[in-house]
Amino acid sequence: MKIVNGFDLMKYAKDHHYILPAFNTTNLEMTYAIAKGLNKAGLPGYIQISSNNLRLSSPDTITYLAKDALKDSDVPVGLHLDHGKSYEHVKACVDAGFTSIMIDASHLPFEENIQEVKRAVQYCHFYGVPVEAELGALQGKEEDIVNEADSKTDPSMVADFVERTGCDLLAVSVGNVHGLDLTPKVDLPLLEEISKVSPVPLVMHGGSGIPFETIQKARKFNLLKVNYGSDLRKAFISTFGEAYEQNHNEVNVIGLSIQSIENVSKKAAELVSIINE
Repeated sequence: MKIVNGFDLMKYAKDHHYILPAFNTTNLEMTYAIAKGLNKAGLPGYIQISSNNLRLSSPDTITYLAKDALKDSDVPVGLHLDHGKSYEHVKACVDAGFTSIMIDASHLPFEENIQEVKRAVQYCHFYGVPVEAELGALQGKEEDIVNEADSKTDPSMVADFVERTGCDLLAVSVGNVHGLDLTPKVDLPLLEEISKVSPVPLVMHGGSGIPFETIQKARKFNLLKVNYGSDLRKAFISTFGEAYEQNHNEVNVIGLSIQSIENVSKKAAELVSIINE
């Protein structure tokens, strides 16, 4: 199966009452592992990469890898830009074949956030690509990016933001955090309040630290997409770390790379299965 259009994937998830995991990739091994894990579980989701991680590759490279990883797939999988930091990154990813986009201007003042999202929406919608935006800010560390801000999403701003930007998904800050160094304290009543006023489905970043029962409860509040990065990265890195601890002369890169794909794919299959129980 080819990479699925983002709008089609959203509709498929709604029709079948799925919640979509978005798994962060960085390289070849992670990309193949995510595709393998989703197919093991027989459940839909996203392969996604952030602007930060594109420093190691390019939109065209990741699109090529995702297409190859999914060539024998029989489950719907989209290719998503996570935390797109500029209009130029958004445009490059759409042009390369990404089927879903996030523009993250949440660090900007409200009106500037709206203008940046509107610009991305106009370009993406012309090519039939949905756009995720973010309102509020998450604390925590995502690889080498640290954010000390903690600004929960204000429900009174949601409807206006969505209407004026034209975004198709809204990432919210409700006590979720990036990375594994901080403990999330998800405010489900706040999420419920946001869901009542949001015209579009909601997204929760920082899924790796959130208890599964919380995610399952959050599904009732129009939550369509949950991002997972740290759990998969930990499975990848620990494969090499454990081998090195056992033998400081370990040099079998191909063997460990193949093993890392297996380890990460197991984690991805586990996560997508549990959140859809």
